[in-house]
Amino acid sequence: MTSSTIKKIGVLTSGGDAPGMNAAIRAVVRACKYYNVTSIGIKQGYEGLIQNDMVELGPRSVKNIINQGGTFLMTARSEEFRTKEGRQKAYNHLKENEIDALVVIGGDGSFTGANIFHQEFGIPFIGVPGTIDNDIFGTDFTIGYDTALNTVVEAIDKLRDTATSHNRVFFVEVMGRDAGFIALNSGIASGAQDILIPEEKDSVEELCESLERSSESGKNSSIVVIAEGEQLGGVYEIAKQVKERHPEYDIRVTVLGHIQRGGSPSCHDRVLASRLGIAAVEGLLDGKTNLMAGIQSNKIVFTPIEEAIKKHNEIDKELIKVSNILAI
Repeated sequence: MTSSTIKKIGVLTSGGDAPGMNAAIRAVVRACKYYNVTSIGIKQGYEGLIQNDMVELGPRSVKNIINQGGTFLMTARSEEFRTKEGRQKAYNHLKENEIDALVVIGGDGSFTGANIFHQEFGIPFIGVPGTIDNDIFGTDFTIGYDTALNTVVEAIDKLRDTATSHNRVFFVEVMGRDAGFIALNSGIASGAQDILIPEEKDSVEELCESLERSSESGKNSSIVVIAEGEQLGGVYEIAKQVKERHPEYDIRVTVLGHIQRGGSPSCHDRVLASRLGIAAVEGLLDGKTNLMAGIQSNKIVFTPIEEAIKKHNEIDKELIKVSNILAI
């Protein structure tokens, strides 16, 4: 399998961290060892390329990290890499370290940078989707999504205890600037009364009507899950507008924030990251480049990186129907 032209592969994590990134790094490093290829860890994403902050990794370098959240290589958003001069520095350091190809673990911003880098300098690379938002086209699941969902559901379960005890309405904001996957699925799993996501055209009036029906049917407390990218003005503004219409409601707002990025990755994310990390190395050694390794119907697939960047996974309309039915 090993391509005679690839003797050394660099791996980096870029953009927002996601649980399971360490598992993906571990898989890349051990797959490299399996195929007799040297692996180089690049620290702090593209900034590490520019600063020449790299370290050779072996199987023992990545022991005991599969269960750890975050990324031990660290991650950063590099403004300098956005410039041609910065990318030239990065390329010079790649050549200096005799790195032949890259595995880039991150989201669409990370893939955009890798795509430009490839077009300018011809460096082979394969992307591995690591983002809790699950909005990248070409894969059913992204690394970190399942863990983030479990974190949100656990938090909402705890909020429900206090909501029920005090007859309160809780507005819970979850991550999802452009996509409502976390909000929709965690809302269904935690029994939310309403779920507001960027993909749907929601209104405060409809939300109030839903809460009114809930109250009339005998519910004394409710959970409303709101994606941070919801178009109505943010969770505090939505809560304020509902309070103005219903001053009798005891409303509380909880923003889960970056807690959703942390924590030990779930079994699903560990296995997914391991499969995709190995697939990325094997793909490079097979001569593939400018692709993203993903999973569809439980099978490894490769998607052109430009499609992964430009297209986005769509919300399942059936899940929206499920949410509406269960809110009765």
